[in-house]
Amino acid sequence: MTQEIDTLRQWLAESERAVFFGGAGVSTESGIPDFRSTDGLYNQEYAYPPEVILSHTFFENDTAEFYRFYQQKMLYLDAKPNPCHLKLAGLERAGRLRSVVTQNIDGLHQAAGSRRVLELHGSVHRNYCQRCGKFYDAAYMKRAQGVPRCSCGGVIKPDVVLYEEGLDGKTLYDSIHDISEADLLIVGGTSLVVYPAAGLIDYYQGRRLVLINMSATSADKRADLVIREPIGQVFASL
Repeated sequence: MTQEIDTLRQWLAESERAVFFGGAGVSTESGIPDFRSTDGLYNQEYAYPPEVILSHTFFENDTAEFYRFYQQKMLYLDAKPNPCHLKLAGLERAGRLRSVVTQNIDGLHQAAGSRRVLELHGSVHRNYCQRCGKFYDAAYMKRAQGVPRCSCGGVIKPDVVLYEEGLDGKTLYDSIHDISEADLLIVGGTSLVVYPAAGLIDYYQGRRLVLINMSATSADKRADLVIREPIGQVFASL
């Protein structure tokens, strides 16, 4: 991996507008399971498939069961940033990284110190009453018994994008804008199968595309550098 790390290190040193686009694999080394690996959520046994439970329809029709799954499998509030999160924050402070575009909802990039984080799928740390709009943090959602309710009696909904829901327009626009103007795009910890998020790399117009993922992706052939190692290990080596 030494040669690939040296190349990535050199490209980052020469970059002024790098963008990192990441998925669930970025947080697995922080103890948060991904979806599609051997130990991922999609390979565990539940009464319903996770993609069904995490849908807007299921949230509306069986809110209690949605929250039973959500509290057990989506709220990892004790997780800490790993070397990938920390190095990305350092690159931003050094003026090399413009932004982080993430499919994750765990808030670990912000915890590491990153300031421009574009959360395509929302965040578990933002929750709002559907009746009055009052804000609640993730700790309140974690300790709630049954369906989390507001002081007004309304049901609280996490500000995360469920299946059947659209992405936030401004977040999507800002992500496209940053990726299209990047001089280096690093894609890490994502299988690039979840759309529309995975399609964002098509907006990249630069000449240096880096893919860091343990398994092959559909974009490997178009990448200028492919690294198949744990992403935390890669960034720690930088």
